[in-house]
Formats: sequence, structure tokens, C-alpha cells
Amino acid sequence: MKYFGQQQGNMHKQLSKMIYNPKNIDEAKQLFLDMHTLLHLAMMTQTPKNELDDLLSDLKNEEYAIMPTKQDETIAWVLWHTARIEDLTMGVLVGQDKQIFNEEWQRKMKVKIKDTGNALNDDEIMELSHQVDIPALLEYRNVVGRKTQQIVCQLKAEDMHRPVSLEGIQQIKEEGGVTSQDDSMWLLDYWGNKDVAGLLLMPASRHLIMHFNACSKWKEHIRTHNKFFRQ
Repeated sequence: MKYFGQQQGNMHKQLSKMIYNPKNIDEAKQLFLDMHTLLHLAMMTQTPKNELDDLLSDLKNEEYAIMPTKQDETIAWVLWHTARIEDLTMGVLVGQDKQIFNEEWQRKMKVKIKDTGNALNDDEIMELSHQVDIPALLEYRNVVGRKTQQIVCQLKAEDMHRPVSLEGIQQIKEEGGVTSQDDSMWLLDYWGNKDVAGLLLMPASRHLIMHFNACSKWKEHIRTHNKFFRQ
């Protein structure tokens, strides 16, 4: 079985050892940028095709919306979920700015929801997966990724220890980045207990490795089985 992200996982381990050391700030930032590039499509940074390109490039539209087993989500949901979380944590909490997502992007992607999708049940995941415009979703993800890289390039050593602000958490809540459901609201406490370095190490990197590793397994399952839990 193919697994995703061994190279990125090794880079993440290295980053976690140096990210808080101010003497290593430039090296740490470059390592993050290199790893982050490998967790986005090559078109985001106009770099050579990578493992994520290999994962997504030959997927058929219907394969984005298959839930292989009852323990799984869909590849479309993962793309939405990871992009929304990166947009919120990096744009609002680390960059102390507004998120990329707005009504125009919502119309372009043809989705009803605004949040990260954490609390969606199976029916809602399937509805999102069939509704969402995949090319627009991938475009949104590229724009979010480019902003992340711009933000990280501007960070200073002292920023790594900067705690997440209550104002940023409140902004996410007010703008609908999470819902009032427990399976969604817990994210605010989780993010609120982190500093900038902690957000770089999890939502903007390790979180992507974990989810795309799952997608890699799902893709193999889809290509080798005839029956699925939902499609």
C-alpha cells in the first residue's frame, strides 16, 4: 500500500527541533516553506510536480466524492477541510489579517457551508462532496497556500512564541469559521492554546500530511474495490 508524505514527515521532525531557536529562524522558515510547497500542488509555486500532484492528477470527478468505508470521509471533504483550516489559522491567527474565503469564493466553489466541516455527518459530507466545484476548490487552496508562504516569509524569531490572540479566535467564530456544534467549537480552544510555531507545526503542515496519507489509502481502495460505503 502506498503511503503519502514520508519526506514531508522527516522534514516536519527536523522543523520541530529548530523552530523555537532564534538562531535558526531563517533555516526553520525555509524548511517550512520547502515542506509546505510539497503539501500543495506544484502550480501554487510553479515548482516541479510533486507527490500531491501524483495523488490528485488522475482522479476522476466521481472519485473525489467516494467514501470508501464507514470510517472514512471523501477526498473532496479533505481538500475543503484542510484549505479552510489553513486559511483560518494562517490568515487570521498567524497573519493577524482577514481570511481569503468570502461570499465570492463560496459562490465560485458552489458550497453552502463556511466552516471547516469538522461537524458534518456522513450525509452532509456527501452533499458537500457532490456540490463542490473541484477546480475552484483547488484554486482556492492554491491562493490560501500562497498567502501562507507570504506570511511565513515575514515572520521574525520572536513571532514563533507569540500566543494566539483572543481577537483572532473571536474573529473566526463571528465569521462562521466554526459552528456552534461541539465537534466544531473545540477547534477554538485547541488553536487558542497554541503559539505561532505550534500552528506552523500542526494545521499548516502535519495536519496536511495526515489527511493526504489517508487520501492515498482511499485512492488505492477506490481503484481496487467495486463496492463502497457511500458514493
